[in-house]
Amino acid sequence: MADTIGIEDMGRMIRAAADKIRANRDDLSKLDSAIGDGDHGMTIARAMGIAEKVIAESDKKELKGLLKDVGWGVMGVDGGATGPLLGSFLMGLGNGIDELERIDCPMLAAMFEAGLAAVRRQSKAQIGDKTLMDALLPAVDAMRRTADEGKSIREALQQAANAAENGAISTKEFKARFGRAKNLGERTIGCQDPGATSMALIFQGFFEGLA
Repeated sequence: MADTIGIEDMGRMIRAAADKIRANRDDLSKLDSAIGDGDHGMTIARAMGIAEKVIAESDKKELKGLLKDVGWGVMGVDGGATGPLLGSFLMGLGNGIDELERIDCPMLAAMFEAGLAAVRRQSKAQIGDKTLMDALLPAVDAMRRTADEGKSIREALQQAANAAENGAISTKEFKARFGRAKNLGERTIGCQDPGATSMALIFQGFFEGLA
């Protein structure tokens, strides 16, 4: 059988990502307390809970429709930029694929590139700005590179998860340039960014949900 995933696989990936966020909710809020208002863990957990609920209630038969519904639901979450950014990402994933029931690894990479493009329309942040982009950009790059090498979907997701984790850890070295944290200036150096950390956990969940 060809190396492809379908709507049930995507559902498992998102549910596993939600589990990963819930398991680390308190740690994410502690990270946010150091450079923000301390509610990121609760907000991102609520957002992923909504994603789960949408999946459970969905009657969609193809990935694009499911991802649109999930993203739309998450986008409405209160709590700063988390809902709009994560919702845009999840909804944007569907823009990278046609009305297909199953996709292969190159299509998966295109899907995540489209998700990144959707986030870029919401934020001008780049690597080094101490935001979720520090995890998301390397993850998407790693997925594309692995797909172009002819590797499997699981390998692409694993490489993406590893790159996202390394990107999140690297934010300790940066000074925040966006959000409330930017007002703290040099004081943010040494603190890991909660948005990048939660994005890394989501990619780890995607991999674990499929693996």
